[in-house]
Amino acid sequence: MKGLLQRLVAAAARRPVRTLVVAALVATIGAGLALVRLEPSAATDTLVGSGSDSYQATERYRERFGDHSIVILVKGELPDIVLTSNLGRLLGLEGCIAGNKPASVSEAPGGPDGPCARFAETKPVQVVYGPGTFINAAVGEISEQLSEQIATTQQRAESARRAATRLARKRGRSEAEARQAGRSAADLVQAEFTRDLLQLALRYGLSVSGGAPRIDNPDFVSTVVFDPSRCGTCPKARFAYLFPNQRSAVIQVRLKPDLTDAERTDAIALVREAVAMEQWRLTGGASYVVTGAPVLVSDLTDELSGSLLRLLVVGLIVMALVLMLVFRSRLRLLPLAVALGAVAAVFGLMALLGLPLTMASIAVLPVLLGLGVDYAIQYQARVEEQGVERAARVALPTIAAAGTATIAGFLVLLASPVPMVRGFGLLLVVGIVFAFVFALTAGTAGLVAARRGSDDGFAARSVRGAGDLLRAAARPLRAPARLAGRAASGVASRSMRAALERPGRVLALGFLVAVAGWALHARAEVVSDIQQLVPRDLQAVRDVVELQETTDVSGEIDVVVEGENLTDPAVVAWMRDYQKRLLDRYEYSSRSGCGAAELCPALSLPDLFRSEDAAGDRESIRALLDAVPPYFSQAVMTRDRRTATLAFGIRLMPLDRQKEVIDVMRSELDPPAGVRAELAGLPVLAADANAALSSPLWRFGTLVGGLLAVALALFAIYRRWMRAWVPLVPIALATGWSGLVLFLLGVPLNPMSATLGALVIAISTEFAVLLSARYREERAAGREPPAALRRTYASTGAAVLASGATAIAGFAVLAFSDVRMLQDFGAVTVVDLTVSLLGVLAVLPAVLVLSERRSVKSPAPAPAPA
Repeated sequence: MKGLLQRLVAAAARRPVRTLVVAALVATIGAGLALVRLEPSAATDTLVGSGSDSYQATERYRERFGDHSIVILVKGELPDIVLTSNLGRLLGLEGCIAGNKPASVSEAPGGPDGPCARFAETKPVQVVYGPGTFINAAVGEISEQLSEQIATTQQRAESARRAATRLARKRGRSEAEARQAGRSAADLVQAEFTRDLLQLALRYGLSVSGGAPRIDNPDFVSTVVFDPSRCGTCPKARFAYLFPNQRSAVIQVRLKPDLTDAERTDAIALVREAVAMEQWRLTGGASYVVTGAPVLVSDLTDELSGSLLRLLVVGLIVMALVLMLVFRSRLRLLPLAVALGAVAAVFGLMALLGLPLTMASIAVLPVLLGLGVDYAIQYQARVEEQGVERAARVALPTIAAAGTATIAGFLVLLASPVPMVRGFGLLLVVGIVFAFVFALTAGTAGLVAARRGSDDGFAARSVRGAGDLLRAAARPLRAPARLAGRAASGVASRSMRAALERPGRVLALGFLVAVAGWALHARAEVVSDIQQLVPRDLQAVRDVVELQETTDVSGEIDVVVEGENLTDPAVVAWMRDYQKRLLDRYEYSSRSGCGAAELCPALSLPDLFRSEDAAGDRESIRALLDAVPPYFSQAVMTRDRRTATLAFGIRLMPLDRQKEVIDVMRSELDPPAGVRAELAGLPVLAADANAALSSPLWRFGTLVGGLLAVALALFAIYRRWMRAWVPLVPIALATGWSGLVLFLLGVPLNPMSATLGALVIAISTEFAVLLSARYREERAAGREPPAALRRTYASTGAAVLASGATAIAGFAVLAFSDVRMLQDFGAVTVVDLTVSLLGVLAVLPAVLVLSERRSVKSPAPAPAPA
């Protein structure tokens, strides 16, 4: 490996211009691919693994019943919504979104280019459930049954007339008397039908003069929708999925499950366009709000794409200013240019492989910039101090060892149960490789070309001009930078003094503080309220909150029930009992509605069986399912009757509380033999992912795993445990110190930042490895420990401070993100990295001195010849 690195550096030094051209070409192509082909995504498969039961159940639910619902909240007094002409407008809107094909494209509401015509052409919607469609279907069903009964009655009346006429003739009655007997028999049949019709009219609130039921008949609609036993305008509890309360109605739009992210985004945009059409504008103060999980995910995805470019621009500016302040080199901005090329190549590779842009990969951007600058600074400092050839021979193996240890620390993230975190770790590993290669090639070529070039050339003048501008911009920051530099120098000098005089006491004190930090960090609260994790001003978030405030429900948890024969009365009885137990436990009642209940009923199979008699035997169940219009039955059971769904509405709540509710629902699942039941839906996936990330045991395991992975990597490189554990001691202690500082500052953790102790370990280990290796070089040159420590901190220590400052600045850039989760993630990691950097500077000298004393007492065997 050492020979390969030296040949790579030599090739870049021999042909610097060609190397720079190739590097620039790779970076340009990568940037172009990223801008054109990289698509942001907040898909559910980034939350939990595809092999988990909840993910597979969610996918089966989507395949059979459609995607998660887009919710169109209809706000207003319920009588104004359903007892006026507004109901016809809702019916028209629902038909438009469902893609009902008009007689001709020009006759489509909104014209040939309007959303209705595009819905009819693209057909992205699988099904629409809304008040207009529901009442219209009820009208159609009753009218169809009435027509069938009228036809049957007419046939029966005609048969009775003929039979009575023949009987009268056989008895010798006159022809007139026979015809009268026939008419009387027919009238009797009609009288029986009229009696049944009056009972039907009484049931549905129809008047005899009102004719057949119609959607514009307020009496009929009122009888179908309202429950007078509760109050005059209270909707029936079994229709809560359509009429949650007296002041709202809901339209649910389920998209087809096989849509791409782009097609889903277009469909959501069409829904919003359709809702805004003048034809469907409501009167009487009623209005629409488009919300639901797909809308929130889509809007958050758009926010991610905008955040990426903003973070890149801010990151470049901030890091350029930091380099001007802390990096004492003629070519101060060269490391930033090298890092930018590496980042462009990495994101271009993502686009080439068709990988999505997730929230985690956006967080990688400033981290990779910081790491790329870090490697470039370390290498450039050695080249300027020792020359290209000596740096390639002496320094590169050390920098490569530090990079390998960093990669080992990041590999621990691949064991995360959350795919988004695994992708974060993998992207960092690939990014480190690219950053290291760019530092050796483009970094070497830039240094050699600058040395060969003329100071009076156009390029040199341009660089000097850019440097002058940045120095002018950084001038107000010089005073704080000097103070920070003096503070770091003071920490280093005092730590060196204490390390030489009392190294054991320094480590003991550091260990005690770390223990307190570990204990407090394990008790730290992980923020999981979605309102505190996403952009506060995002309209989709405000709409979800409005849905919650209006309907007392913000999402839906589905129980997917699968079996060979779900029409078995025992299965139906179990589903009904399971639903009732949960609703009673969370204090839902049909009289008071959802209110403060954490679970509410949604459209489910048991809702079709209102009485025990309806589900008393298999024939009754099948007859009822046959009688229900397919438009409604397909929402709760598949056509083969092997998959059904129980749905519950859930309030907007923190994810940890949501997880508790879901665990209770899982514990109550005890289906009959031969039946499988599993929870599904976005609330389930989000709660499971949050629980996996925020578990104190997992956080502790991540820290231990990161330290162990780095130790094994260093042992594989150095083949001596002494050299492997020395760099890890200050990092291990610093993890406890950072936990203490976070607790004292009150910086909140979130599901993303709670697991990134491995990130801090991986980055900070590099600092310790570089300083330890440089100290050993100075000792090997014959210098005493005090002199060796001073030279180490004056040379490599300055480069470590500069690279550490840029890495911290990279994370600080996340504060400019609109996504609250990324902001908190950046704040937590800035604290962790700052404490870790100071920990390396403060404790490493004591560890080095103690390790030397131990080696003197028990000298190690001589190393084998290379």
